[in-house]
Amino acid sequence: MTRAEFATPSRKQRVRTLWISDVHLGTRDCQAEHLAQFLKGYHADKVYLVGDIIDGWKLRGGMYWPQAHTNVIRRLLTMAKRGTEVIYVTGNHDRYSKLILGNIQLVDEAIHVTADGRHLLVIHGDQFDVITRYHRWLAFLGDSAYEFTLTLNRWLNHWRARYGYGYWSLSAYLKHKVKTAVSFISDFEEAIAHEVTRRELHGVVCGHIHHAEIRKVGEVDYLNCGDWVESCSALIEHWDGHIELYRLADAQAKEALLKSEMVAG
Repeated sequence: MTRAEFATPSRKQRVRTLWISDVHLGTRDCQAEHLAQFLKGYHADKVYLVGDIIDGWKLRGGMYWPQAHTNVIRRLLTMAKRGTEVIYVTGNHDRYSKLILGNIQLVDEAIHVTADGRHLLVIHGDQFDVITRYHRWLAFLGDSAYEFTLTLNRWLNHWRARYGYGYWSLSAYLKHKVKTAVSFISDFEEAIAHEVTRRELHGVVCGHIHHAEIRKVGEVDYLNCGDWVESCSALIEHWDGHIELYRLADAQAKEALLKSEMVAG
């Protein structure tokens, strides 16, 4: 499991587990419509919400909650009502002590056992981010610059959609090109992998840094869900324990290729 693979649901697919993180409901850059469509494509035995699903930081400054955001909550509640076990692992933007969402479980972390017997720590990951934990003023300062990039990203994809192009994340592209951001991601991965080793677990599923990835960090299986603001990504466990990484951009590209082949055929 050292490379990312992509899953594209063509109809409702039965899977063992879904993980999503960093949805940031309550913000203008949340890709709620895409997430609702993704969730409609799967029937899962278990769904983990790996933190920052509802952005409490933004909601304190003013209410922004369109219908699409309500649709995501309704979809999750419907899944829980129909037998899916939904576990909400809190993050730094949504660490609420009195949040009640139907029969959705609220926890700070969880241990997931895969079908092939691996024990994975499921945690948002902000605990391993030095800036978020000890320098909150820097986190808010960086958040302002990040929001500006997301605004550009929103307008760029508006016009891309108008001209028939698929989703593409400017903010994710810039993040991966900036040396300090790459260093931060590496430090985060090493810190969280060290904790997994200390607990004698096989791996970790996390979020927080908006960088979806499946890879080995030493002997640890490192799996990051990504987000539904920039990369629109999730993790999917199948019945044999194999875990795939879903990205909206890749799913759209695959769908476009299939359509073109059908037209050509």
